[in-house]
Amino acid sequence: EKRSVRPAEAAELLGICRDTVYVLMRAGRLRSVKAGRARLIPVTAIEEFLTSEEGMA
Repeated sequence: EKRSVRPAEAAELLGICRDTVYVLMRAGRLRSVKAGRARLIPVTAIEEFLTSEEGMA
C-alpha cells in the first residue's frame, strides 16, 4: 500500500484535475512534501482534505 502519491495520482483519487491539486497545495489546503524535485502528497493528507471539505459542504 502506497503512503504517498504524485499530484496526478492525487487528482485521479479526488476526481479533480491535476492543476487543481497544485492550486490546493499552494493554498495550503492539501498538505504535500518535497522529495528532490518531486512533490508527493501523503495519503493521509488526502484523507484529511476530504474530511475537512465534508465539514465545509
